[in-house]
Order: sequence, then structure tokens, then C-alpha cells
Amino acid sequence: MRKKLQDRIASFKDAAVIKEKGLYPYFRSIESGQDTEVVINGKKVLMFGSNSYLGLTNHPKIKEAAKAAIDKYGTGCAGSRFLNGSLDIHLELERRLAEYVGKEAAVLFSTGFQVNLGVISCLLDRNDYLLLDEYDHASIIDGSRLAFSRTIKYAHNDMQDLRRKLSRLPEDAAKLIVSDGIFSMEGDLVNLPEMVEIANEFGANIMMDDAHSLGVIGFNGSGTASHFNLTEDVDLIMGTFSKSLASLGGFIAGSAETIEYIKHRARSLMFSASMPPSAVASVIAALDMIESEPERIDQLWANTEYAKRLLLNAGFDIGHSNSPIIPIYIRDNTKTFMITNILQQNGVFVNPVVSPAVSSDSSLIRFSLMATHTFDQIELAVSKLSAAFKAVHVELVGSQS
Repeated sequence: MRKKLQDRIASFKDAAVIKEKGLYPYFRSIESGQDTEVVINGKKVLMFGSNSYLGLTNHPKIKEAAKAAIDKYGTGCAGSRFLNGSLDIHLELERRLAEYVGKEAAVLFSTGFQVNLGVISCLLDRNDYLLLDEYDHASIIDGSRLAFSRTIKYAHNDMQDLRRKLSRLPEDAAKLIVSDGIFSMEGDLVNLPEMVEIANEFGANIMMDDAHSLGVIGFNGSGTASHFNLTEDVDLIMGTFSKSLASLGGFIAGSAETIEYIKHRARSLMFSASMPPSAVASVIAALDMIESEPERIDQLWANTEYAKRLLLNAGFDIGHSNSPIIPIYIRDNTKTFMITNILQQNGVFVNPVVSPAVSSDSSLIRFSLMATHTFDQIELAVSKLSAAFKAVHVELVGSQS
């Protein structure tokens, strides 16, 4: 008898349909380091789909630090932080991160995804409430599914909707608001000042996901709370190392008491192998470079503003982005795949975002800037975007001055 699970797997045809059309844009094999140019199928392609906002992933100093850590500690820790996998450089990085984001303490996780899984699920009980922006990252959503609390979503960045939903909750219940700082697809920034006012009014705590904010906004790139001068009002700050910090892993920072609780309750920390030494050393080196070369952040923003100006003048719909993540709306899944394919053939790598990640009438190309892009590279990419839109008959909204 054929089993139900096999039937379900056999019925999955989504990827096959796209592959048959020659438009499959996922798991593309890159044959070089993450830089403003990468090599795919032996050809150079401009990279506008990377999260390496500061362009550090291929920097010699970062690579030297990783190599030195391997020489000293080996390639892995062979256990969890909770048991045998804590190295002195893990503790050093935790101290550095806590100081960087303005909190008492921090603890490392093996990935950013695991931070949100472990922290959200361990903090909340059955009589508690979790409030999420409807556009929060998938890791936050999955963390909410592991929590015993009731999850309530509010409309994207709509603080009045958040207020309405908080006003209906029991006054004595624990309430945690979790939001992206910079939203990973739309590129817009959370309305943190109003969120803080509402949280204080209703006795709620705030956890900020700064995966795409670290190295981008705030003093020395220290994130969303710093950007708004509200560090004391945000209880927990989460971040990842796979974007600006040129490595892999994640952390949560907060009060010493809260971090101690998380260290002994978060299952994705306690039962996962710890960050390998090379990854830890890479983050430490990246923090050193951010502190010694703050002009990288200035250049990232110069590139961002230049790209936005060119895109708007060319007539692209870029929504409400105010970050190096620029959504270019196409609002049709198939045409989004077609344009992505045309761009790669013409030497530009971008990421398509289609349903169910967004609604089908909000499909887009995610165009991401790095500090190391040149204005010439940005100009070339925008010109090729215009040609691809024309080839697929996607109407532009009209040029803007």
C-alpha cells in the first residue's frame, strides 16, 4: 500500500513546473566568494542579491582571523555551548556584542534562525501573549509555533492595530512584541518610537530582530534601538552574523538576568553544537573593522541613496524602502521569474520573491546594496533592469524627478 507521506511528496510539482520553463532561480551555484561580482557557470555576474551589506565576507583580515582560529582551536567544538562547546573566544564575542548593542549580556547561537526559535519558545507560557508584525521573518513565525503562548498578528507596521490588539488582552498577562527592525523583503524600518510608547502603556516587552539592521543603522551600525536612541526601552536585541558581520551564527542580548534564563531554557542553544571557532573569530574581526572603518557604513548609504534615485527616475516601483534592501515590484509571479532569468543571462544576480513569501500581487525582485559596490556597477544594473522589464512587457510607473 502506498503511504500517505509518499503521496504528499509525489504531488509536489511547484519546482518542477518552474524548471520545465527554464526559469528556476533557486540554489544557483556560485563558484567564487561573495563579492560585488561573483562567478556563475564560469562567467562574471554583478551581485545585487547578497546580504553582505558591508562587503566583508571576502576581506583578507576576516579570512586571516578565521584561519588563525582553525590553527588554534580546530574546525569545530564537538558539542553544545551548554556542555563542552564553550571556548574563550565565544565568551569574548558575547562581551563584545553586549557592549556593541548596549546591553548587559549576550549569548551566541549557531544560527540566527535558532535564536528566534529558542528565545521565543522558552520565554512564554500558556497564559502569555506574543504579538508579531504580519511581515516578521519566518524564524520568528516558527518560534511562535513552538511557544505555548497565544500568538496575535498585527497589520504590518500599523501601531494603531497593535494598540487595539494589546488593549484587549488581560492586564496581568505577560506580553512580548517581536518585530524585525529592517524588514527583510520590503526594506522598510519598524516604527519603534510609537511601539515603545504603546508597549509601556500596556506593560509589554519588546524584542527586536536586527538581522538586517546590524552594520547598517544606529551608532557604528549597532542597530534599530540605537538608531532611534531607544536602547533602554528595547528588552531584547537579536542579531545574525551572516549579513554585515561576514560569518554564520546569531545572538540575543538583554539584561544579565534574562540572558542567564535563556542560557538554561532555550532548547535550540542547549541541544545544538556551538559556533565553530572560525566563524566566531570572523565576527570578532568584522566588529573590529566596523569600529576602525566606519566609512564603510557611510558608503553603504551613499550607494543605497544613489540606487534608489536611479530606480525612481527610471520609473520603478520600490515601495517604502528606507534601507539597502530595495524591493522592485513586478506583481506577477511568472514575470518575476522571467526577469530574474533575463538579468542573470545579462550578468546581474537578483533574488525573486514570489507567493507564498508575499501575496502574488506583491511579487518583487529584492535588490540589495553593498558598501563595496561602485556607482558604475549600480548604473549598469539599473540599465539592465530597465531592459529586462521592457522585454517582459512590465510597465514602469513613470519616471520621477
